[in-house]
Amino acid sequence: MAEILKNVESLALNPAYHDLFTVFKGARNGMVYGAKIRFPHALVMTFMFGRGTPLQKMQYVIKATRQHSLNLTKFVGLYKLLTILMRNTNSAKKELPHESFLAGCVAGYVVFGDRNPVNEQIVLYCIARCVASLLPREPVSADYPASKVIPIEKKTFSIFAALVWGCVMWLFKNRRQRLQGSLVSSMDYLYVNAEKWKDLRTLFWHNT
Repeated sequence: MAEILKNVESLALNPAYHDLFTVFKGARNGMVYGAKIRFPHALVMTFMFGRGTPLQKMQYVIKATRQHSLNLTKFVGLYKLLTILMRNTNSAKKELPHESFLAGCVAGYVVFGDRNPVNEQIVLYCIARCVASLLPREPVSADYPASKVIPIEKKTFSIFAALVWGCVMWLFKNRRQRLQGSLVSSMDYLYVNAEKWKDLRTLFWHNT
């Protein structure tokens, strides 16, 4: 067994197989991250706002966690594989700026193209980050770390926040069928439920 592990480690450290193990590790990281990010979120949201028996709720939590984890596994693995193939086949023999976009499009279509609650939530999360990336940023010094996120300019963020909340509240009131399901459920609890009670108990404690 020790000899087998030694041989596997030798392969993993061999530069000739670096690309292969990059795909493997990326997929592995996708699986771990997907489970870590989805399980606590699904557990809290499902048991707080979901319907059904505790067993049914737990089954949904496990299903959502598995789907999120497997989808990130497939996306990261496919994305890394595509970027490696393009890098090794272009004339420059290095990753070109447009290749990440092309690989993301292909992997996104293959993995996240099926519309379901988990995929929809992930895609909406990502588009929100893409839109926010267009906002002006705070001025930074010339030696500002390249890997550190530059904060959004404060006044711009205030205006952005106001417009986002104005739009989402208008949509909730007038076009709620166009909003994402879990958002509507949360807003129903926050705003619609606030107008309903039958007695003192339901005023303070009833959650439906």
